Amino acid sequence: MSHSDSTERFSNRVADYVRYRPDYPPALLDWLHQDIGVSPDTLVADIGAGTGISTRLFLAAGHPVIAVEPNAAMRAAAEQWLSPDYLRLKVVDGTAEATTLARDSVGLVAAAQAFHWFDTDAVRQEWARILHPGGLALVFWNSRLLDSSPFLIGYEQLLLEFGTDYTAVAERYQDDDTMRAWFGDGLRGMARLPNAQWLDLDGLRGRLLSSSYAPPAGHPRHAPMLDALQRLFDAHAVNGRVAFEYQTRAFIGTLD
Repeated sequence: MSHSDSTERFSNRVADYVRYRPDYPPALLDWLHQDIGVSPDTLVADIGAGTGISTRLFLAAGHPVIAVEPNAAMRAAAEQWLSPDYLRLKVVDGTAEATTLARDSVGLVAAAQAFHWFDTDAVRQEWARILHPGGLALVFWNSRLLDSSPFLIGYEQLLLEFGTDYTAVAERYQDDDTMRAWFGDGLRGMARLPNAQWLDLDGLRGRLLSSSYAPPAGHPRHAPMLDALQRLFDAHAVNGRVAFEYQTRAFIGTLD
């Protein structure tokens, strides 16, 4: 997949992304501050910030944040959503591999769900450039649990049947050994934290359509996919909602 493809593939999904993508658990910031020892006033470069879901997590905890995002529609959504409430936010047009930030300018580089789209060799060099000496890189993302409930087993089968390039995208996420190797001797910590969304049918539909591999309206698999999603929801909803469960995985270390 080319760099331009990975940058632009969410442009037509911004509204669903803002409304239906999951947050990250507050325990992630507790771990970062209390266990790792990062000060809440540390300047964060949030790389691949998208619509600002991860950015808001840091801002709400007191961090000043530079949100770096190459997709214009997502940058606009982040500014519209966050700028009125958070004065310590700057949003810039840049990529993970070419952030546009100055050398030795931030104390923490963070990347959330977008990390699996990056050129991990190039970003390691770029992030080391923009970090203060001894600064840390934090990589984290929500991993959907595939088989922890009959609903999630059925949802995985739905993606395999109807997704446009689901298998190729799913295989991009790094495993623990890959992340250990990426950080090398600089690895300072790893965490696995529970996370979940409780979704009604509209929320579940929006969550599905926020995914880049979900066929959009007009695609021959779009309507059959939504019909299958309705049946899946009807079979497993309790009090009008289903549990969309994740494990938030986090890795932190230096890049010296």
